[in-house]
Amino acid sequence: MLSSELYGKSTRIIIIQLIIHLAQGARKWDYEPISITATSSDDSQLEMTAKIERMGRGEFGLTAVIDWKYDTDEKTMVEASAYRSSSGDESDYKLLPWAIPKQPFYEYLNTYYKDVIVKNLGHCSNLPQFEGKFQPPWPKNKYKIDKCQVDGDGLPEIAPPGYYKIIFWTYGPDPQPKWGFTAVFKLTNKMF
Repeated sequence: MLSSELYGKSTRIIIIQLIIHLAQGARKWDYEPISITATSSDDSQLEMTAKIERMGRGEFGLTAVIDWKYDTDEKTMVEASAYRSSSGDESDYKLLPWAIPKQPFYEYLNTYYKDVIVKNLGHCSNLPQFEGKFQPPWPKNKYKIDKCQVDGDGLPEIAPPGYYKIIFWTYGPDPQPKWGFTAVFKLTNKMF
């Protein structure tokens, strides 16, 4: 009788732990990167290359090099837009509310950069990481992102399946360059 009581209690504990694990805030989607295109208005100030690399069956990584050679200031701005298409057809994309509104670069560093970019790319890159509030200047450097796989930290936990396009821009007054990227991903519902 005692062993069946212990068995029943341990089973309930395992079930409770499983429920807690499944209820934790984890993304409910998988993704496949389709394309990434990087552009810069002046390669002598900022040169950027980016590509998607197949790392195994169903595994992809982002590889990029950003050669940052210019000074940012309080007038340097960042903005991003997100679009979704159920078919992937260019005419089918619709604007989503998930965006980075036009904001100063330093404000972006203290929010979205710290909460999403560093959490997803910090472990596989030499991008600057910092505690507390960012203290300018932004370091000029050749930043390398090496076969990064995005875990989705800081991104919405639930997203409907389909194709997603992210358009990101950074720009400032002359002589600062305008640069950015466009990335397309296919999202599917996560099975487990």
